[in-house]
Amino acid sequence: MEFDAVLIPSRRAQSIAKGLWHDRTINDDLDACVATFPDKTALTAVQAESGKVTRLTYRELSNMADRVAIGLTKLGVVKNDIVACQLPNWWQFTVTYLACSRIGAVMNPLMHIFRERELSFMLKHGEAKVFIIPQAFRGFDYEAMVHELKPTLPDLKHVVVVNGTGANSFDALLSGPEWEKESNAKEVLTKHRPGPDDVTQLIYTSGTTGEPKGVMHTANTTMANIIPYAERLHLGLNDVVLMASPMAHQTGFMYGLMMPIMLKSSVVLLDVWEPVQAIDLIRNEGVTFTMASTPFLTDLAKTVEASGKDVPTLRTFLCAGAPIPGPLVEQARSVLGTKIVSAWGMTENGAVTLIEINDPDERAFTTDGSPLPGVELKVVNDDGVALPTGEAGKLYVRACSNFGGYLKRSHLNSTDAEGWFDTGDLARLDAQGYVRITGRSKDVIIRGGENIPVVEIESLLYRHPAIAMAAIVSYPDERLGERACAVVVLRPGHSLDLPGLVAYFKDQKIALQYIPEKLDIRDAMPATPSGKIQKFKLREMLRDHAA
Repeated sequence: MEFDAVLIPSRRAQSIAKGLWHDRTINDDLDACVATFPDKTALTAVQAESGKVTRLTYRELSNMADRVAIGLTKLGVVKNDIVACQLPNWWQFTVTYLACSRIGAVMNPLMHIFRERELSFMLKHGEAKVFIIPQAFRGFDYEAMVHELKPTLPDLKHVVVVNGTGANSFDALLSGPEWEKESNAKEVLTKHRPGPDDVTQLIYTSGTTGEPKGVMHTANTTMANIIPYAERLHLGLNDVVLMASPMAHQTGFMYGLMMPIMLKSSVVLLDVWEPVQAIDLIRNEGVTFTMASTPFLTDLAKTVEASGKDVPTLRTFLCAGAPIPGPLVEQARSVLGTKIVSAWGMTENGAVTLIEINDPDERAFTTDGSPLPGVELKVVNDDGVALPTGEAGKLYVRACSNFGGYLKRSHLNSTDAEGWFDTGDLARLDAQGYVRITGRSKDVIIRGGENIPVVEIESLLYRHPAIAMAAIVSYPDERLGERACAVVVLRPGHSLDLPGLVAYFKDQKIALQYIPEKLDIRDAMPATPSGKIQKFKLREMLRDHAA
């Protein structure tokens, strides 16, 4: 794979001079962990359904990463090849990334909710050579799905199945044979290690153009975010991180996979969010920090209150993905005794704003934080003119953690010659430099922290034989922040109900979380004189109807 990470070279000299890029990789940090704390528990992975628990020390984690790395080379993986991984929060996910980093391969994490439609595009666009999947997870047969998909993917040479029983199982190909004991193992593991500006992660973000975009990150861009993030949160080697957010998102990847290794701390991985089990893990493992979207915080606070089991070690809960309701912050502070931190970020940058640990609690529900070191914000009008404090407009970010560009789509990088990235969000800044996200110019709905690609879903609606006009809009939800509603105008003589619409989308093989959960049938759409549907009016109508 040839990577066109064109946003990296122009920033290097200045980022190094300012101490914002650290010129180290995850290999350096893992090696340091082994040298300093070889027998410290690095990772505890819990499978909620089976109750299986896997613990790895730093020595064992490094050894397994080496083993899997050489195993990948046995499958023909070379430097800059893409290894796609659609695993839940299992130990194999962490090991696969570390293994790729040993040999210069690039990991492409894919959400376990993706189905044929999403995977077909991402695997083809990313030219994945190896695809690592679970045999089954939450009742779904991934192996059967990929078997049907593979003939359409000319670059895909190997499908490796975790918990599989055949010759293509993860154990048979990668984690079982003691590849690291071969005579040339050291050379294989060091010859093609990536540099700090080499692409090490390709991660897709739901776009507004109807197709996802492949975000390219390097060690320098990710670590430039993680280091000041951890410093602001006062995190260190004695912390224990709970990560129940998917590691195929930047939240899980950067702060559940990379950050614990960089801090020489420990992480507890949970593959299915179950608040009762989460409470037990926090208590038994001494968890001090977690990061997740608002529904996780709601569930945790309600369950602690109902069960009477406290979580005394949980010092900080960073909540991102949607605004945090004030009453929830107050409840969580009272019930959990935990500092609630608000934050805002993107796949392209990581979490670039968050409040300070010592900020008043109301900052968590009135702002989305202030910029981390190495981050600048500006709010502009439609003509690009900076707006005064307090006025809402388009949010631009210039950050040391800004991505390297979109794979094969540099024309969509949305970054000007001075390094300002158009986030697609609307925001305002207060006098202290704290940001408040006020809306999104990008047409994306965030359901429980998961972006719904509105344009793609709308295009499928227009293919339905009963639908003449369609729009997807959000409506508020106490737990998930917002859900998606399909607003449609029907063709003459046709009818449609929600179960029929859901069945239609399931036939299209899209992720279940992308399917609208409400159907609103109208005689006409509110529109501008030019015919553009006025979605803000549809949202107002839905709110008025709900009231």
